[in-house]
Amino acid sequence: MVSKKLAWSGFAGGLVYWLFVAWSVSRNPWFSFWRNALSDLGGARANSPWIYNAGLVVTSFFVLAFAVYLISTALNKAQTVGGAYISVSAIFLALIGIFHEGTKPHVFVSTYFFVQFFLGTLIYGLGSRRNVRVASLVLFALAVIGAFFKWPSTALLETYEIILVMVFTLVVALSGGGER
Repeated sequence: MVSKKLAWSGFAGGLVYWLFVAWSVSRNPWFSFWRNALSDLGGARANSPWIYNAGLVVTSFFVLAFAVYLISTALNKAQTVGGAYISVSAIFLALIGIFHEGTKPHVFVSTYFFVQFFLGTLIYGLGSRRNVRVASLVLFALAVIGAFFKWPSTALLETYEIILVMVFTLVVALSGGGER
């Protein structure tokens, strides 16, 4: 049986990610959540861009561990497929750190991290108990709506979407996921 501690790896990964962001922001006083994208912290203009980019790669391992938890505790195909989508999102998350801002694949891999994660959220939720299903549907809808909302900056949109990711991981951890 998979450790219940893995259920918390997704939320822990979110916290780890924000620690790397805080560290990176502390090294880049020019950065503004109101004018920039979070990826600017990992681009050519940044002081110590490796901090932000390494944070993405480190966080991807937490997301992958969370996906392993989802898949290994899945009660049906929908939960398994949802967990698989989230595992793919972990790969895209690592690729954001590898193909940092200014590289050709960056926009694709950063967009597809969110696409894969939220599709995984939706599919996993469809196969879950009522509380997780409702939360997943609401979070998916909020993610889609948020993508079309006019934000003052890309960083604020990304922060909004990351908060939704963290809420999903928290809902799953608190509900026990697919466990019997």
